[in-house]
Amino acid sequence: MSFDAALLEEALATLGEVLDARGHRFEVVAVGGGGLLLLRVIERPTKDLDLVGVLTPAGLVSAEPLPAELVSACRDVAAPLGLAPDWINPGPTQLLDLGLPHGFLARVSKRTFGGLVVHLAARFDQIHFKLYAAVDQGPRSKHFQDLLKLAPTPDELVAAARWARTHDPSDAFREMLLQALQALGVEVPDDL
Repeated sequence: MSFDAALLEEALATLGEVLDARGHRFEVVAVGGGGLLLLRVIERPTKDLDLVGVLTPAGLVSAEPLPAELVSACRDVAAPLGLAPDWINPGPTQLLDLGLPHGFLARVSKRTFGGLVVHLAARFDQIHFKLYAAVDQGPRSKHFQDLLKLAPTPDELVAAARWARTHDPSDAFREMLLQALQALGVEVPDDL
């Protein structure tokens, strides 16, 4: 089942209450469509909330695997709300392995839901992630449409393109990236 912003908010509030009642507290970092729904950038439904990492006293660590207590609470919340058991998942955690945009954590916004704190990737960083995904999945993808909703400037797109090249330096990706930038009306610098 997909959810809109209202259902996502309800699910997170319920999850936060469950975690609180069980004596647990987690801080997670969300990216993607679920994060954009919470920021009210998009209105399209999404199936999940993608986590790139978990904030610990030691810093941001991979969301793979998610802490067992968080997984258990997510499953307990999913059933009554009609959500998939993995409605919160570590799908994009490989972004952390390859490197987030410089200054990423300083730009996140924070939402607290009882025992759950969700740090949402900022618009600038979402532009990076959405351009990277749009290049892979093409101009008809939800990622490309999300990117358009973010209304990136040419400078933001060039910064995102430079970051994306650190994740995929292949010639094939570069060619697709250049085509995407041209489709977005961006004058491509020679050094990209």
